[in-house]
Amino acid sequence: MSHITGLTLGGITWTPEFVTRINQDDCIGCGRCYKVCPRDVLDLVDKVTDEDDDDDDGGDAQVMTLKNANDCIGCGACNRVCPKKCYSYAPSAAVA
Repeated sequence: MSHITGLTLGGITWTPEFVTRINQDDCIGCGRCYKVCPRDVLDLVDKVTDEDDDDDDGGDAQVMTLKNANDCIGCGACNRVCPKKCYSYAPSAAVA
């Protein structure tokens, strides 16, 4: 299977990797990735917690989620600013 590829300005072949997953267990909801994303890919949502959990963690914890992963352009800016490195990426298959 071939992947989508492009060329850098210098003519070097480059294979972009697109966001596939955000590890919400590690995400601290800081919003840095949201601010640098050039597309409408991410959204900050309330963290889903176990209802049986008796610990009070503020009740207003938030995490990042993929709002529209199909808009990802593979720039990787989100992971470069993420202090917890919560992002997973993969190349996309080329459309024939």
